[in-house]
Amino acid sequence: MIIWLNGLFGGGKRTLAANLREAIPGMVIADPEAVGDVPRTALAGHALRPRDYQELPLRRTLTTGPVTALARHTGVPVTAPMTALNPASATEMFTPLRQNGTLLHHLVLHTAPPVLRERIESGWEYPGDVRRSEAVRAHRRRHAAGHHEAAAAWLHADGHVIDTTLYTPDQTLQAALVFLHTTG
Repeated sequence: MIIWLNGLFGGGKRTLAANLREAIPGMVIADPEAVGDVPRTALAGHALRPRDYQELPLRRTLTTGPVTALARHTGVPVTAPMTALNPASATEMFTPLRQNGTLLHHLVLHTAPPVLRERIESGWEYPGDVRRSEAVRAHRRRHAAGHHEAAAAWLHADGHVIDTTLYTPDQTLQAALVFLHTTG
């Protein structure tokens, strides 16, 4: 089983992934950020380096391989916490995952805009490092509108939505576990 956690940057995907790993014996987290470091590092300073490496087609191709390989190798659920707002990009990643014979669950974490803004502004990704933490917050703010547009256009129809607006991390975990238990 592959559990794809989608949603806005700062919306709780990594927290849910860590909590799922605690709740599901043997579960593995396939962090696409680590995969994204390969093209980001390789293309540093190169003319083909995109401003936002997350939209790099190479990254999408590189992401699905390890997720599938980990699921086959371990035989346990694999979670991938990765934002995919572009439907074509999501299809490019989800199609091979769905075709490999492994059950794919697409969970979409949604947070109402005012609460999301509050969470972004109070976040400290790098405690003690004001500059780096603000850079992360700025990145999250830039992508907030795109997430809400994607939610309305396709994202909520494609995945199982968990509205985290009023949920604690434990309540979000419980909602995910109920969905996963009833579907697979």
